[in-house]
Amino acid sequence: MSRHRLLFTKTGRAVYISHLDLMRTFQRAFARASLPLRHTEGFNPHPVMNFALPLSVGTASVCELMDFDLLAEPLPEDTEKRLNDALPEGVRVLKAYDSERRFSEIKWVCVSVRLEYDKGLPRDLTARLRALYEREEVLVPKRTKKGTADFNITPHIGALTILSQSDCALIFEARLSAQNPTLSPALLVQAIELYEPDLKPDFAAFTRLELLDGALETFR
Repeated sequence: MSRHRLLFTKTGRAVYISHLDLMRTFQRAFARASLPLRHTEGFNPHPVMNFALPLSVGTASVCELMDFDLLAEPLPEDTEKRLNDALPEGVRVLKAYDSERRFSEIKWVCVSVRLEYDKGLPRDLTARLRALYEREEVLVPKRTKKGTADFNITPHIGALTILSQSDCALIFEARLSAQNPTLSPALLVQAIELYEPDLKPDFAAFTRLELLDGALETFR
């Protein structure tokens, strides 16, 4: 038995698959691909699968990671093809490999944020967004295990770059704290609604681009 890792994408219509449904999807895909997963022991055995940073429904990603254990050794060379043949549209395995690195090493996540405005971009949008995210304190309510508490997002924004804008959309990339604490990109939009309500977008879309360790190196 050995622990293995998948690098996979979740895009298109698949972004609306919940995390629990994604787990079930992979369980079925492994079975259809004749790749027997190891199960835990006890009264309620379940497949040994572990996702790095579960996605929120509606968020796309091109850098998802999942660890798994197989009963058979070694990892088949055609693992990617066998799984992709069994997975639904939008979920695609890019690479199957072995890794000793722990998910706890992930410190940052790079995301793309697309803000759309039906009536065109508000005046001075770019400058006002930069000014907002550069404040020393931007408090937004965040759900915790104990309820809801104010959370200052700005110390956990490592970098933010405006990439492009059109008549009705603006796209920027941000490097956000991945764990302890986790800064969801949705909180960036929530901050706009609270502090600059006239800049509130009619639609916002998020894509996870890369996972980084503490040295800002790609985590795999």
